[in-house]
Amino acid sequence: MYIVDQELERKEILSRYRNIVRLVSSTSTREQKKQVRKAFTVAMKAHAGVRRKTGEPYIYHPIEVARIAAEDLGLGTIAIVCALLHDVVEDTEYTLDDIRTIFDDKVAQIIDGLTKIEGVFDYATNSIQSENFKKLLVAMGDDVRVILLKLCDRLHNMRTLDSMKQDKQLKIASETQILYVPLAHRLGLYQIKSELEDLATRYINPSGYNEIVDRLKDSEQERASFIKSFADPIKDKLFEKGFKFTCTGRVKSITSILGKIEKKGVAFDDIYDIFAIRIVLDVPIEQEKESCFAAYSVINSMYREQKFDRFRDWLTKPKSNGYEALHFTVQANNGKWVEVQLRSRRMDDIAEKGLAAHYKYKEVEEGDLDENLDNWLGRVRELLDNQNSSAVDFVNDFKLSLATDEITTFTPKGRVVTLAKGSTVLDFAFNVHTQLGVNCMGAKVNYKVVPIDYKLKSSDQVEIITSNISFPKEEYLKFVKTSKAIQGIKTYIRDIRKGYLEEGIEKLKHIFSEFNLEYNEINIEKLRKYAGGPNQIDFYYKIYKEQITEIDVRQCFDKKQKTSTWMFLRNPFSTMKSSKTKSLKEEIKEQIENNPEQVLIQQDMENMQYVTATCCNPLPGDDIVGLIHENSIEVHRTNCKKAVNEMSQYGHRIIKAKWRENEKITFLAGIKMKGIDRKGLLQEITGVISEGWNVNIRALAIESSEGLFEGTMMVYIYDAEQLSKLIKNLEAIDGIETIKRI
Repeated sequence: MYIVDQELERKEILSRYRNIVRLVSSTSTREQKKQVRKAFTVAMKAHAGVRRKTGEPYIYHPIEVARIAAEDLGLGTIAIVCALLHDVVEDTEYTLDDIRTIFDDKVAQIIDGLTKIEGVFDYATNSIQSENFKKLLVAMGDDVRVILLKLCDRLHNMRTLDSMKQDKQLKIASETQILYVPLAHRLGLYQIKSELEDLATRYINPSGYNEIVDRLKDSEQERASFIKSFADPIKDKLFEKGFKFTCTGRVKSITSILGKIEKKGVAFDDIYDIFAIRIVLDVPIEQEKESCFAAYSVINSMYREQKFDRFRDWLTKPKSNGYEALHFTVQANNGKWVEVQLRSRRMDDIAEKGLAAHYKYKEVEEGDLDENLDNWLGRVRELLDNQNSSAVDFVNDFKLSLATDEITTFTPKGRVVTLAKGSTVLDFAFNVHTQLGVNCMGAKVNYKVVPIDYKLKSSDQVEIITSNISFPKEEYLKFVKTSKAIQGIKTYIRDIRKGYLEEGIEKLKHIFSEFNLEYNEINIEKLRKYAGGPNQIDFYYKIYKEQITEIDVRQCFDKKQKTSTWMFLRNPFSTMKSSKTKSLKEEIKEQIENNPEQVLIQQDMENMQYVTATCCNPLPGDDIVGLIHENSIEVHRTNCKKAVNEMSQYGHRIIKAKWRENEKITFLAGIKMKGIDRKGLLQEITGVISEGWNVNIRALAIESSEGLFEGTMMVYIYDAEQLSKLIKNLEAIDGIETIKRI
């Protein structure tokens, strides 16, 4: 419980405000400091008496957003003024005209942009996040400080997310991971991106997050000792050669560590780049590259064993978000691999503060974008201009535009075409011209004929081959990577399907008449939702093509059909019903009564069943969430990619979920193993499973080749904890290199 001490709060507010003044003092004029003071006074008056969910005075929030903008991003006084005022027009009696009168047009313009998109962060509303995110990108086009301040705002909201309900935590964390983390990365804001990413993981995958935190804490002393023993000789040698620099150790983010463990199946102790040495050189801008390569030469002479596949030269060709550095991995004397990062002071500022650091070095005016980011924003504007794209489609296409791994390709005349890594010939064609993509049937890549799904590499020269009888097909969407290609294919298909609209309508009218159903908006919408919610054009096209049939209509409108009702996350195989346990109907009704705004579709609750999602197969003990669909609620693990993506776009479909205590029933789970084959290994594995754990094996498949083996096993277990313990025991068997749940 938050204890109110007004005198203590007043002192704390003044202390935080003075810290902001101190941060901007070195670069601000007297008039600019006066504007900051005025903004603070207006914000104090506007938010007087208002408190956040944490119980703290609301003014703490705008002050903290201003501090992040000043300290972490190094933004100027206009941005600081706007940070202090960012909630004033939305939440108080002040109007935009008041802000314009008290301050100026530029401040009012930025506040207007921030206010238009306030719905994205409005935890009380039930609006679709995708629509609001689209507004955010529109506002960003006027002044990039809008998005920079919104990222600062999101960061502070994530830091104080503990005070929210679980369903809101999952909605906000998923939205952060899917949209705001990659956006911060695209703008080069590494510091903010890393913290947002880890904070999102804390709520989406709490068990995994806490496990890595504990492992890092346990190994902290050992890690610090190793970093010192590794770095000290390097520092001595660089000092000896006359370099001026700072050297620090950097631990990989929790999310990155989890990603490596889950994707590659490696153990925590086997992640060789879990920490890195960062060397920042103090050199003039004109000597940066030369000095970095000279320092690399010195270190290379000390540690000759290198992982050359891990060498990254972003000095010669910086990343598209402006990142410049030299990365290489060497072997320490104790056999461990360590990543070394070399960069200049300017490069370090840009790496941590991204776009905002360009202002410091006067590469662009504050509020503007540099050339690379301006080109990217141009692609975003093209997405925004597409009137046929729904908000959800826009967000999905936008996510593709956030890719920072790019390749450079060329037309036969030498024009540069920059594409996302993994792009195909068809991507190239659409990115040169829409009509070229529509009629593309193949290409000559470096004078060799290739098909449209051929993946391009950097420096490829591409000549598109067209045909008047070649047109986009829906299956092409499976291999294209760029938003332009996806948009072009969808637009062409939609235009073709429009021609079947009338025939689809007539066909549906005929089907409805056979079932004595009135052809009205209510019935049409019910069938459309039953069919998966396609847009109107696709809906009638599916009817015309008989992909939606009389059978679907019968099942949609037959009220006699009953679906089985399961206990709220009671084991679906259980038929026992405790008198103390609420039924599904009671659980949902209570959920609706307590949070009526949470339910997307009003319907007979007896017809809503719970199903465990096959994409992630949740087990008792896993952190879980329920997502409302047409006639059921799907139960996912909170860190399931499909669930996170859906929660980021439809936060209002989230239903809180947890496992009930009930009788022991087994669930099917999968385990994947890799390692070194040896005699008796299989017998040892099965012995651990069946004897030590009393676990039944449903299937076991092991392939061995050249002394290595790879195996997949399906077992019946009681809960996630038992599975985790089983995996740890199997991991201890000599010869097993990697093992993970699938």
